[in-house]
Order: sequence, then structure tokens, then C-alpha cells
Amino acid sequence: MVDTAPGARQGKARDGWNSSLRSLFSLVMVAMLIVVSATLVGLDYHRSRNAAIADAEANMRGFMNRLVDRLGVLSGDTSALVNLVSSVANSFLVPPPERMNDKVAVLREGITRSPHIDGVYVGYPNGAFFQVVDLKQVAWRMALDAPRGAAIAVRSMERDSNGKPLQRVLFVDKDGTQFSERRLPPSSFDPRTRPWYRAAVNGKAAVSTGPYESATTETLGMTISQAHRGNPQIVIGADVVLDTITDFLARERLTAGSVSFILDAVGRPIIHSDRVMMRRIMAAKDKDAPIVQADSEPLIQSIRQHPPAPDKADFVQVGDRTYLVMVTPLESALLLSGNRAVVAAPLDELMADANKTLVQGLAISGAVVALAVLASLVLAHLITKGLNQLTASANRLQDLDFTTPIDVSSHVSEISTLGGAMNRARDAIFTFALYVPKELVRKGIESGHFSGRSAWRQEVTALFTDIYDFTTLSERHSPEEVVAMLSEYFDIFSETVGEHDGTIIQFLGDSVFAMWNAPAPDDKHAENACRCALAVQQRLSIFNEAQRKKGLPEFRTRFGIHTGTAVVGNVGAKERLQYTAMGDTVNVASRLEGMNKNYGTMIMASGAVVAHTGGTIHFRPLGTAQAKGRASALEIYEVLGAEPKEPEALDDGPKTHDNLSAGSESRE
Repeated sequence: MVDTAPGARQGKARDGWNSSLRSLFSLVMVAMLIVVSATLVGLDYHRSRNAAIADAEANMRGFMNRLVDRLGVLSGDTSALVNLVSSVANSFLVPPPERMNDKVAVLREGITRSPHIDGVYVGYPNGAFFQVVDLKQVAWRMALDAPRGAAIAVRSMERDSNGKPLQRVLFVDKDGTQFSERRLPPSSFDPRTRPWYRAAVNGKAAVSTGPYESATTETLGMTISQAHRGNPQIVIGADVVLDTITDFLARERLTAGSVSFILDAVGRPIIHSDRVMMRRIMAAKDKDAPIVQADSEPLIQSIRQHPPAPDKADFVQVGDRTYLVMVTPLESALLLSGNRAVVAAPLDELMADANKTLVQGLAISGAVVALAVLASLVLAHLITKGLNQLTASANRLQDLDFTTPIDVSSHVSEISTLGGAMNRARDAIFTFALYVPKELVRKGIESGHFSGRSAWRQEVTALFTDIYDFTTLSERHSPEEVVAMLSEYFDIFSETVGEHDGTIIQFLGDSVFAMWNAPAPDDKHAENACRCALAVQQRLSIFNEAQRKKGLPEFRTRFGIHTGTAVVGNVGAKERLQYTAMGDTVNVASRLEGMNKNYGTMIMASGAVVAHTGGTIHFRPLGTAQAKGRASALEIYEVLGAEPKEPEALDDGPKTHDNLSAGSESRE
């Protein structure tokens, strides 16, 4: 039993271990491949999704900017014409038929230069009315039965010499020559009752009314009107055709299912990119009914109930469909001012390419995993075969069986090397077992080369930096890309700090801790620290320009600078030392760097730094602030620039002597 029991025990252990290792190895290989593949596919999908959303948000913002620009052009041209008539044209201070030629000349010139203006008119406090209409609209030509060759129609409602109401239409050709006149029956139309007149009368600024559908041309339009400065009861108005806006909304679509519309102040749609929806809006408005029932347009109702933040893309759930929505207030243009423009795109349509990429990635990953299963089984067999032999040999060594040589053949070089090492261990154990029947003595740990722990008090200037939003940048790029960018970034600091007589004490992740006046003395340590920060900032602008050209993120760096006394020297454990500085000065510099984000600054310095620079650095005072963890308040300043540096003297012997003496005294 003594001879067979170890072998039986070893066989059981070997059989169970071999089976577990093979299964575990295959399982781990497959699991790792699945996890890696799923992670890569997920990251790729997440990246594609974020890119699609970012592109959609950029396109939405561009769409909004173009819409605002169009409204600005329409508002500017029309307001300029109305303002010109109300400010300069004194011929409109008298009602028609007086100074008719002057009135026609002014309005004809304005309407010819602005093709989006449908007509310009003037309302008088006595009920008189004067209008110039562009006959490019077929509806106007038919309504007025314009003769051939007429380019402009002039309508006037006045009173004849007997005081009776009179309405007539004059037709003017493209050269401004009147060649036809027609009398019309008196009309009950009174400009004083119209919204455009009531909104502007006795006012000083131009106002807009509408939108509305023109009764004559059936086009969507708005009116800009303004009281005449010579007589505020005389109102000049101009009809603006909004067809270009509705065409723009219908044409500029992110996807096939995207929509855009304009909501009024209470959230009702007044302009819509969908032609059918636009007709429903105008039909309901004509009937003085609610413009759109809530249940007929769920998207509009969802936005009204949960309005997204202005000018930021947000997700809105409508039934089982999600929309990416951006809402922009229209404030810069007179037309539609106070309303909100909305653009919405279905998320599933925006994600079509990303979903296609996901399916392709899953298919490829499945094929890779299937091949990996077969490869892992073969590799596991090769590895476990040699390990089985090594396990048997180890069990024999455990039983002090030195008679059987260890002969392991494997295609895996590490296993073959391990077999040779075990043979040498077998011989060594056999040899040492003759003298010392104990485990081998451990190898001693070699000591470090530092001279020992020592530190002293020293006045220094400390500089801390940090990259704004570095965590987000790290999430959006691979570790290799981040390391490559940081390496180039740290090169800038290393070179610039050295050029300004400073020392980089430590790189802390994406942060830099630099120090002046230690270990080398520097009587301009505060000035040099500020100049270094400004120089780094300038070089980073070139670095960031290159980053933008490569499509990589910019590094926005904040700096904190403080001058004071710190404990400087070699600190740490016996086995590990580090040259550094410790104390309140270092902590304050770190706090100042973080306080930049509260003041919108990039380089912040303390009052102690200002006191040591002697007017060579330009600062902007920011007042006093309380640094976290510090009882007393600090005077803080923003570093703006520096005076040109004076050339150093050729003979700097005495200066060096003074610096060395000062350094020695501070140590003592």
C-alpha cells in the first residue's frame, strides 16, 4: 500500500486537474472572445450612435441658423422699406389723391427691390387707404383684371370733391408709367379696423402681425407695420410672403420622417413642414377654432407638455417612437419673434446606419467565436498534455522520487523550458537534500541608490495644471490615443518649464506639478512661473490647432500659481524616496487651478505671486476668494500677459553668489 497509494492519489488528482484545466481554458478563451467581441461591437455601436446623434444635432443647429437667417433677411428688407416710408417720405402725410405720383414712385421702387413683399399700403385716420401691389402674383392679376403690360397696381380709397367715397385702381408698367385707370364700386373696407393698423398706430417701432393666409393670393404671409413719424395715426404696412420659409421647412429634412414647425407663445403650431398639416392649420385658423387638436398631433402635444431646453437636442417619446428634438426661440428677427422653431427626427431613422453596423458586427463576432472555440480546444489539448506530464513529475518530486527523469515534449516553448527547469530543479533538490533538508533560502532584496531622507523649508512658486473635461476625452478615445496625445502634451510642458528655469516635480494623470526656486535657486521664480504658463498656453494653441486638423480633441488647460514657503526635499519610505514639496503653498496652487472654472479664467495666480513679479506680469484682479480647506481668504488674479523680457547681463557672477547664499539660508 505504501508503494501504490501515492500513485493512486496522483492519478485522481491528475485526471480531475487535467479535465478542469482543459475545460476551464476553453471556457475562458471563448468567454474572453465573447466579452471582447461584444465590447468592441458595443463600443462601435455606441460610437456610431453618438456620432449619428452629434451629426444630427449639428445639422439641426445649422438648420435653425439658416432659418433664423432667412427670417432676418425678410425682416430686415421689409422693415427697412417700412421705416424709410415712415421716416423720410413726407408725401404720405396727406391722404390720396394728393401727391399720388410721389407715393407711387416711392412704393414702386421698394416693392421692386424686395421680391418677397406682396404689397405695401398706408392707412389714414380718416379711413383713406393707399396700396401698391406687385402683379407678379397671378392671383392679383386675376382679382384686379390687370391689363397686359401692367407690372404694378395702385389701389386707393379716398373721397371725391363732394365727399363721397371713391375707390380706383391705377396700373403702372415696368418703367413706372401709368397707362390705365379703373373706377371700382365703393368698399366697406376700413384700414383702421385691421390688426396691422391697430398694432402700430401711435407707436414708435415696427411690429409684425400674422401669419395668415391672404384672401386674394391664398399664400402664407405676415405684415410688418409702423406708424409714420410725422403723424403716428398714419400707419404704413407691408405684406411679406412666407412661401420661402414653408418651402425651406419642407425641403430641409434630416430623414424621410423628420418634421419641422413653428409654435406660437402658447405652443400652437402656426407653420408646419408637412403640406397637409399646414392646410389643416390654416383651415382651423380661418374657422377661429383650435389650430390642431392634441390627439391629432402627438409630437406637438409631447413637446408642449415637456418642452426641451432651448437650443439643445433632447429625446421626446411619442408612443413607441423616440424623436430627437431641438427647440430654438426666434428672437433675432421681427418676423415670428416670440415664437419657437422646432425640428424633430425619428431616432430609428437616425440610427439606421448604426443598427446596420451592429448587425454586421454581431455576425462577424459570431463567426470569430465559432472559429475560436475550435482553436481553443486544440490549443488547450496541446498545453494540458505537457502540463499533465509536468504534474506527474512534480508529484514524483514531492515523494522524493529522483530516479525517473523528467522528459516532456511539447510544441509550447514555455512548457519545454519549464520541463528543462524542473529537471535542473530535480538535480538541485537531490543535491541539496544530501546536505540541507530544508527549503532554499530566499534571495535578498537589493537596496535603493538614494542617499536618505532629508527636507528643508524653502520659498518656492508652485504651478498646478489640469485639462478641462479630461475624463470625457478619455472615454471617447482609446487608451493608446490618449497616451499618444498626452505624451505630446507633456513634451510641451517639459520643454517650456525647462526653458523658464523650472522643474517638473510630478505628472499626476493629466495634471502637471511644477516648481520654481527649488532645487535650483531662482530670484525671479514667480515671474518665470507666470511667463511659463503664458508660453505653455501659447504653444498649446498651436498644439490644439494641429489636434483640430487631425480630428482630435483640444486640450483646454487651467493653471494655478502660488508663491510661499514649502518643505522641500527627499520624502518617503526607506525603500522608496521622492523629491517633492509639501505644505500650504502647494495646496493653494492646486486649489487655484480648480477655481478657474468658477471665474471662467485659464491662468489664476495669488496675491503673493503678484507681489513677487515686480510689475513684469499683467494681471486682472478678481477680488478675494476662500480656497477649500483654508481658513484665510486669498487675493486672486487672472494672468493676462507679460512685459518683454530684458536681456540677461553677461556677468552674472554676483547674482549666482547671492542666489546660492539665499538658498543656503533658507535650508538652515
